[in-house]
Amino acid sequence: MAIRPYWTGQIQISLVQFGVKLFVATEAKSEIHFHQISRKTGERVRHQKVLASSAEQSPEEVAPASVVEQDQIVKGYEYRKGEYITIEPKELEQLRVPSKHTMEITQFVDASEVDPEFYEKPYFVIPENEAQSQAFAVVRQALKESRKVALTKIAFAGREHIVALTPTQDDSLGGMMAYTMRYAQELRDPKEYFRDIKRPAVDEDSLSLAKELIKRKTAKFDPTKFVDGYEVALKELVEAKIEHAPIPKDEAPAPARSNVVNLMDALRKSVSSAGSEATPAEPPKKKPAAKAPEPTPDSKAGISLVKSEKSSAKAAKSSNKRKSA
Repeated sequence: MAIRPYWTGQIQISLVQFGVKLFVATEAKSEIHFHQISRKTGERVRHQKVLASSAEQSPEEVAPASVVEQDQIVKGYEYRKGEYITIEPKELEQLRVPSKHTMEITQFVDASEVDPEFYEKPYFVIPENEAQSQAFAVVRQALKESRKVALTKIAFAGREHIVALTPTQDDSLGGMMAYTMRYAQELRDPKEYFRDIKRPAVDEDSLSLAKELIKRKTAKFDPTKFVDGYEVALKELVEAKIEHAPIPKDEAPAPARSNVVNLMDALRKSVSSAGSEATPAEPPKKKPAAKAPEPTPDSKAGISLVKSEKSSAKAAKSSNKRKSA
């Protein structure tokens, strides 16, 4: 069964236009799903949408006429206290928003200029059909070689999103990624949270050890090595209750040490445990430059020449021969 695209439309760059399909790049993988159960009876709890006039009544008192079926529910905007205008689904479908059908690229930026907090959700982007592949491949390769991100907009799910288009990092895939982005006003002002951070001077020795620690613990990113620890613990809890086994409990954290750990000692021990290489007793220091041999003046050239070790040994050998002669 073919996967249905989430959105189908056009990408437009000036006069260049080609069709694409967007597919949601993420999916929920949780194996544990809960239902709401009555603690008293053990029955599953169902939800009904009822008229506001019946909301204060108990489930037994709610009249059948107060229950509203899904096809009878429409969106409403409260323009005055207690007064609404209704918006029909067809009216929303007919909203005049060009980005419902076409993502017009208005700007290109360096990837490093976009802060990660602006990215929201990823989508796979592929050509709509074989006829669109040529333009798709050219734009993709141009983005890759210029190391740029294309910014555009797209309307779906009840709003218009900013979108960043970029080639897949794995070049063998030949596709592109689209990331919906947050608007600037959706992000809180970081200055309100970071303004009280103290900025002490960074000690060079500590910094050197910290860099060494990072170096030893650096590895190629492999997302398959990361698992949801909460999901694992939740599964253990469910299995224990099914088997009537002892329920695993969280272990209390070790008590905090009374003495303050010296940062340098902590860094040294961390570096030592992070790799098999021997940890230096002291932070790495620059080696003094080797003292060069005394230069021999050359009267003809007017510059100083430095004799190499080989030439010095050769001269000494020649001198010994003359003495023995």
